[in-house]
Amino acid sequence: MSAQGGEERVVVLDFGAQYNQLIARRVRECGVYSQILPYTTTAARLREMAPRGIILSGGPASVYDPGAPRCDHAIFDSVIPVLGICYGMQLMAMMLGGEVSPAERREYGKTTVHVVGHSALFHGLEGHLTCWMSHGDVVRTPPRAFDVVATSESMLTAAMADDARRLYGVQFHPEVVHTPWGMQIFRNFLFGICGCEGRWTMASFVGQAVEAIRAQTGGGRVICALSGGVDSAVAAVLVQRAVGDRLTCIFVDHGMLRQGEAEQVVSTFGEHFQMNLVHVQAAGRFLERLRGVTDPEEKRRIIGEEFIAVFEDEAAKIGEVEFLAQGTIYPDVIESGSETAARIKSHHNVGGLPQTMKLKLVEPLRTLFKDEVRALGEELGLPEEIVWRQPYPGPGLAVRILGEVTRERLETLRQADAIVLEEIRRAGLIRSIWQSFAVLAPLRSVGVMGDARTYGHLIVLRAVESEDAMTAHWVRLPYEVLERISSRISNEVAGVNRVVYDITSKPPATIEWE
Repeated sequence: MSAQGGEERVVVLDFGAQYNQLIARRVRECGVYSQILPYTTTAARLREMAPRGIILSGGPASVYDPGAPRCDHAIFDSVIPVLGICYGMQLMAMMLGGEVSPAERREYGKTTVHVVGHSALFHGLEGHLTCWMSHGDVVRTPPRAFDVVATSESMLTAAMADDARRLYGVQFHPEVVHTPWGMQIFRNFLFGICGCEGRWTMASFVGQAVEAIRAQTGGGRVICALSGGVDSAVAAVLVQRAVGDRLTCIFVDHGMLRQGEAEQVVSTFGEHFQMNLVHVQAAGRFLERLRGVTDPEEKRRIIGEEFIAVFEDEAAKIGEVEFLAQGTIYPDVIESGSETAARIKSHHNVGGLPQTMKLKLVEPLRTLFKDEVRALGEELGLPEEIVWRQPYPGPGLAVRILGEVTRERLETLRQADAIVLEEIRRAGLIRSIWQSFAVLAPLRSVGVMGDARTYGHLIVLRAVESEDAMTAHWVRLPYEVLERISSRISNEVAGVNRVVYDITSKPPATIEWE
């Protein structure tokens, strides 16, 4: 969605760093709409968009390497303020005549920077500041007209500024929590340098989204992929607000839902919200296509294709449907890969969509992070139990079963997963944990029950805390909670005799196992 009136937009040019989305998040937290675009975006295109500012992200390359990504040089000649972060600063320095070279001593982790000059970028900050560094190259000599306004402990350039042209660079990462005053850098850039006012809110987003949906769909009919999760729920309510009874929500029960989930979705959206809801029971159809499939990417691809096939079948019954609305959010897009970002895993609503699909996509949440979707849900008046449901993958339990998906394995995992959620709620942890669930591993282990030998299934417990699913830390669950979960699964779920706890953060792992 575009920024209100266009004047409050800031563009982040993506050079492939792992956490570029954090830059966009920090800008939005200041009340300014941000949009991530590839580094190949031309200066002419940026002038058309008329952003208040441009941020050059970090990236894994060295600016002096052959084929290293470069932005359009004319960006620095425009009147739009530019802030380069890490690789972005080094690129700015090199392209404007400065010198960049490998550092004798790389700087990784927490370090101290010393403010040595007067610049609007450091307004209101102290002279000695702890920050986060992660780089092996350094700016030896800034370009002409640039001043060094901060140095590192190694006396290297930590920040440079050309206040007259409003061009700035920082070697540290203000977007990460390890730079505790980093938000002040963004506020100084956005408000003191770019002249932003911070008027972007979820209330303004609703109006923009509704207008955009109406403009895209015209008078056409829309079907919405409704799973019952917060993303699809918010998307459905938003689209309904835009098109009214021209929306039909299709809930596909693919047989891989959590315990009691189908009944809850039908009750909530068909009865409470009184949406046009079609409940498609398609478990047999999906399981037949998944027979013998063990590769996780293949599972996602098959489920994505079958989803679209179901939607197109239902659309044909409804008649004259042109559009498919779905709750794609920004982390889905990032992890599915882009021009500058590697594919972590294909999300069925992004990487799994067939090229032959006839329906046109409506994705009003595609630029939002999960916490922003929750805020939007509250703005739209969705009940708390929907807004604060834990994130759930579109392919459902299929990507929490390692190996082949069968009815028997689904039932085993479904029962174990229900116990996990019950005990997390019982402990009062459901709002503080990002996701908590069970995984069925393709392993068996020896156990003993009732004085007899068993050879049972292995259940993996996963619980993480996160802000946006792009990074996550495993939760230090109380021992008594772990004990109750383990005891109940081992005693109540037939065929399971061992429960283990995954204590891996993201990175290096992902939240889901597949």
